[in-house]
Amino acid sequence: MTETAPNEQPQPRTVVIAEDETLIRMDLAEMLAEEGYDVVGQAGDGQKAIELAEQLRPDLVILDVKMPVLDGIAAAEAIAGQRIAPVVMLTAFSQRDLVERAREAGAMSYLVKPFSQSDLVPAIEMAVSRFAEIRQLENEVSDLTERLETRKAVDRAKGILQEQLSLSESEAFRWIQKTAMDLRMSMREVADGVVAHGVPGTPAP
Repeated sequence: MTETAPNEQPQPRTVVIAEDETLIRMDLAEMLAEEGYDVVGQAGDGQKAIELAEQLRPDLVILDVKMPVLDGIAAAEAIAGQRIAPVVMLTAFSQRDLVERAREAGAMSYLVKPFSQSDLVPAIEMAVSRFAEIRQLENEVSDLTERLETRKAVDRAKGILQEQLSLSESEAFRWIQKTAMDLRMSMREVADGVVAHGVPGTPAP
């Protein structure tokens, strides 16, 4: 039995991809492998993608919008609804109107085809980061209606923080998280305060 060394590299993120065009799916799998991801499952339709996600419990799912049997938006809704993994949607430029529907279905980010390898990692990192944020909020709030309102408040507050403090989206979330811990408040209370009053003066170090 092989012992794991303390400084051993962390396990690569596992990915399930679903795309009905075989060549695009193969290219995507190759790009992901080159970026250090482990493609553990591939599907050509949305129904198969759901089954693979449920069976393999990957760290990430990448879905094409237009697929047979079940489209990517319906598959994203099922996968996101079970909180299996963050979902990245693939969409053609002409399908930009579908992006909002995909977000409502639970997709965390999207890639517009044709995309390059350099586009892939930022979209994945955004999806993983947003998924982690939702998990954190849901751990704090049990009521479903309250969860939705909390997410809306936090999203609004993040936008204000990004603008006023020149933070990235994930930095803005961490600011809310840290402020809530420091002040012993909920993230919803901190977010509501930012939305109502803007960013408070930065305390002296």
